[in-house]
Amino acid sequence: MRNQLKTAMAAASLLFCGIAGATSLVGGSGSLYTDVKARDIGDVLTIRIYEDAEAANVTQTDITKEGKFDTKGGPGIGTLDFIPLFGASGENKNEYKGSGNNARRGNLKAKMTVRVVAIRPNGDLIVEGNRVITINNDTETLTLSGIVRSQDVDAGNGVDSYNIADAQISYRGKGPASTGARPGMVIRFLNWLF
Repeated sequence: MRNQLKTAMAAASLLFCGIAGATSLVGGSGSLYTDVKARDIGDVLTIRIYEDAEAANVTQTDITKEGKFDTKGGPGIGTLDFIPLFGASGENKNEYKGSGNNARRGNLKAKMTVRVVAIRPNGDLIVEGNRVITINNDTETLTLSGIVRSQDVDAGNGVDSYNIADAQISYRGKGPASTGARPGMVIRFLNWLF
Protein backbone atom coordinates (compact mmCIF):
# COMPACT_ATOMS: atom_id res chain seq x y z
CA MET A 1 0.00 0.00 0.00
CA ARG A 2 2.84 2.36 0.82
CA ASN A 3 4.55 1.60 -2.50
CA GLN A 4 1.32 2.28 -4.36
CA LEU A 5 0.94 5.60 -2.53
CA LYS A 6 4.53 6.59 -3.41
CA THR A 7 3.96 5.59 -7.01
CA ALA A 8 0.75 7.62 -7.18
CA MET A 9 2.48 10.67 -5.65
CA ALA A 10 5.39 10.37 -8.08
CA ALA A 11 2.98 10.13 -11.02
CA ALA A 12 1.05 13.16 -9.75
CA SER A 13 4.23 15.21 -9.38
CA LEU A 14 5.38 14.20 -12.88
CA LEU A 15 1.98 15.15 -14.27
CA PHE A 16 2.12 18.52 -12.49
CA CYS A 17 5.66 19.20 -13.80
CA GLY A 18 4.53 18.24 -17.32
CA ILE A 19 1.61 20.67 -17.20
CA ALA A 20 3.84 23.44 -15.83
CA GLY A 21 6.39 22.79 -18.59
CA ALA A 22 3.67 22.78 -21.23
CA THR A 23 2.39 26.12 -19.95
CA SER A 24 5.79 27.69 -20.49
CA LEU A 25 5.95 26.27 -24.04
CA VAL A 26 2.77 27.96 -25.23
CA GLY A 27 4.06 31.48 -24.78
CA GLY A 28 2.56 32.15 -21.39
CA SER A 29 -1.03 31.72 -22.57
CA GLY A 30 -1.67 29.14 -19.84
CA SER A 31 -3.59 26.78 -22.13
CA LEU A 32 -2.52 23.84 -24.22
CA TYR A 33 -5.29 24.62 -26.71
CA THR A 34 -4.43 28.19 -27.75
CA ASP A 35 -2.17 29.22 -30.62
CA VAL A 36 1.36 30.49 -30.04
CA LYS A 37 1.15 34.16 -31.04
CA ALA A 38 3.30 37.21 -30.41
CA ARG A 39 1.86 39.06 -27.41
CA ASP A 40 4.73 40.54 -25.40
CA ILE A 41 7.75 42.75 -25.96
CA GLY A 42 10.56 40.62 -27.36
CA ASP A 43 8.26 38.09 -29.07
CA VAL A 44 8.90 37.43 -32.75
CA LEU A 45 6.40 37.54 -35.59
CA THR A 46 6.68 36.43 -39.23
CA ILE A 47 5.75 39.01 -41.88
CA ARG A 48 4.75 37.96 -45.38
CA ILE A 49 5.58 40.91 -47.64
CA TYR A 50 3.42 41.19 -50.75
CA GLU A 51 3.75 44.71 -52.09
CA ASP A 52 2.65 45.39 -55.65
CA ALA A 53 2.25 49.05 -56.56
CA GLU A 54 1.42 50.49 -59.95
CA ALA A 55 0.78 54.09 -60.94
CA ALA A 56 0.15 55.77 -64.28
CA ASN A 57 -0.33 59.38 -65.27
CA VAL A 58 -1.25 60.59 -68.76
CA THR A 59 -1.37 64.30 -69.55
CA GLN A 60 -2.36 65.93 -72.81
CA THR A 61 -2.48 69.66 -73.49
CA ASP A 62 -3.81 71.40 -76.59
CA ILE A 63 -3.80 75.22 -76.61
CA THR A 64 -4.60 77.50 -79.55
CA LYS A 65 -4.63 81.28 -79.43
CA GLU A 66 -5.51 83.45 -82.38
CA GLY A 67 -5.50 87.22 -82.77
CA LYS A 68 -6.45 89.40 -85.75
CA PHE A 69 -6.61 93.09 -86.24
CA ASP A 70 -7.58 95.20 -89.22
CA THR A 71 -7.49 98.99 -89.43
CA LYS A 72 -8.48 101.12 -92.39
CA GLY A 73 -8.54 104.84 -92.84
CA GLY A 74 -9.37 107.26 -95.60
CA PRO A 75 -8.38 110.71 -96.63
CA GLY A 76 -9.11 113.47 -94.24
CA ILE A 77 -11.81 116.00 -94.96
CA GLY A 78 -11.63 119.69 -94.83
CA THR A 79 -8.29 120.92 -93.63
CA LEU A 80 -7.08 117.26 -93.19
CA ASP A 81 -7.53 116.33 -96.86
CA PHE A 82 -3.75 116.04 -97.28
CA ILE A 83 -3.79 112.69 -95.34
CA PRO A 84 -3.55 109.82 -97.83
CA LEU A 85 -5.42 106.54 -97.64
CA PHE A 86 -3.94 104.23 -95.03
CA GLY A 87 -4.58 100.75 -93.77
CA ALA A 88 -2.97 98.07 -91.65
CA SER A 89 -3.81 94.49 -90.87
CA GLY A 90 -2.15 91.70 -88.95
CA GLU A 91 -2.71 88.20 -87.76
CA ASN A 92 -1.17 86.27 -84.88
CA LYS A 93 -1.62 82.59 -84.13
CA ASN A 94 -0.03 80.56 -81.33
CA GLU A 95 -0.56 76.86 -81.12
CA TYR A 96 0.82 74.40 -78.57
CA LYS A 97 0.28 70.69 -78.33
CA GLY A 98 1.94 68.63 -75.64
CA SER A 99 1.52 65.24 -74.08
CA GLY A 100 3.21 63.32 -71.32
CA ASN A 101 3.03 59.80 -70.02
CA ASN A 102 4.46 58.56 -66.75
CA ALA A 103 4.19 54.97 -65.51
CA ARG A 104 5.78 53.32 -62.50
CA ARG A 105 5.57 49.78 -61.18
CA GLY A 106 7.07 48.22 -58.08
CA ASN A 107 6.89 44.65 -56.84
CA LEU A 108 8.36 43.21 -53.65
CA LYS A 109 7.75 39.71 -52.27
CA ALA A 110 9.62 38.46 -49.22
CA LYS A 111 9.21 36.83 -45.84
CA MET A 112 10.97 37.99 -42.69
CA THR A 113 10.70 37.78 -38.93
CA VAL A 114 10.44 40.92 -36.83
CA ARG A 115 10.47 41.57 -33.10
CA VAL A 116 7.81 43.25 -30.95
CA VAL A 117 9.52 46.37 -29.54
CA ALA A 118 6.54 47.99 -27.80
CA ILE A 119 2.86 47.49 -27.07
CA ARG A 120 0.34 50.33 -27.41
CA PRO A 121 -2.34 50.85 -24.74
CA ASN A 122 -4.99 49.31 -27.03
CA GLY A 123 -2.92 46.11 -27.43
CA ASP A 124 -1.49 46.82 -30.89
CA LEU A 125 2.07 45.58 -31.39
CA ILE A 126 4.83 47.88 -32.62
CA VAL A 127 7.26 45.75 -34.61
CA GLU A 128 10.69 46.32 -36.13
CA GLY A 129 13.19 44.13 -37.87
CA ASN A 130 15.77 43.88 -40.57
CA ARG A 131 17.29 41.15 -42.67
CA VAL A 132 20.74 41.44 -44.23
CA ILE A 133 21.86 39.00 -46.92
CA THR A 134 25.37 39.09 -48.40
CA ILE A 135 26.20 37.11 -51.54
CA ASN A 136 29.50 37.61 -53.40
CA ASN A 137 30.14 41.08 -51.93
CA ASP A 138 26.57 42.18 -52.70
CA THR A 139 24.64 43.14 -49.58
CA GLU A 140 20.85 43.32 -49.64
CA THR A 141 19.09 44.86 -46.64
CA LEU A 142 15.37 44.52 -45.97
CA THR A 143 14.03 46.72 -43.15
CA LEU A 144 10.47 46.79 -41.84
CA SER A 145 8.64 48.65 -39.08
CA GLY A 146 5.00 49.31 -38.31
CA ILE A 147 1.99 48.60 -36.12
CA VAL A 148 0.21 45.22 -36.09
CA ARG A 149 -3.19 44.60 -34.55
CA SER A 150 -3.03 41.48 -32.39
CA GLN A 151 -6.21 40.12 -34.02
CA ASP A 152 -4.48 40.22 -37.45
CA VAL A 153 -1.85 37.72 -36.30
CA ASP A 154 -2.90 34.32 -37.67
CA ALA A 155 -2.62 30.90 -36.01
CA GLY A 156 0.87 30.40 -37.47
CA ASN A 157 2.11 33.62 -35.78
CA GLY A 158 2.28 35.47 -39.09
CA VAL A 159 0.72 38.53 -40.71
CA ASP A 160 0.56 39.93 -44.25
CA SER A 161 2.31 43.23 -44.88
CA TYR A 162 -0.85 44.95 -46.12
CA ASN A 163 -2.30 44.53 -42.60
CA ILE A 164 0.50 46.61 -41.04
CA ALA A 165 -0.37 50.20 -40.18
CA ASP A 166 2.23 52.92 -40.75
CA ALA A 167 4.36 50.33 -42.53
CA GLN A 168 7.83 51.40 -43.61
CA ILE A 169 9.43 48.79 -45.83
CA SER A 170 12.85 49.43 -47.30
CA TYR A 171 14.80 47.16 -49.64
CA ARG A 172 18.29 48.28 -50.59
CA GLY A 173 21.19 46.66 -52.34
CA LYS A 174 24.85 47.59 -52.24
CA GLY A 175 27.70 46.04 -54.14
CA PRO A 176 28.93 45.34 -57.68
CA ALA A 177 25.60 43.99 -58.96
CA SER A 178 23.56 46.99 -57.83
CA THR A 179 26.10 49.61 -58.90
CA GLY A 180 26.71 47.90 -62.26
CA ALA A 181 23.22 48.85 -63.44
CA ARG A 182 23.72 52.47 -62.44
CA PRO A 183 24.66 54.94 -65.22
CA GLY A 184 28.15 56.41 -65.21
CA MET A 185 29.05 59.87 -63.96
CA VAL A 186 29.12 61.47 -67.44
CA ILE A 187 25.63 60.18 -68.26
CA ARG A 188 24.31 61.29 -64.85
CA PHE A 189 25.84 64.75 -65.38
CA LEU A 190 24.28 65.07 -68.84
CA ASN A 191 20.91 63.93 -67.47
CA TRP A 192 21.22 66.54 -64.74
CA LEU A 193 21.96 69.27 -67.30
CA PHE A 194 19.17 68.32 -69.67
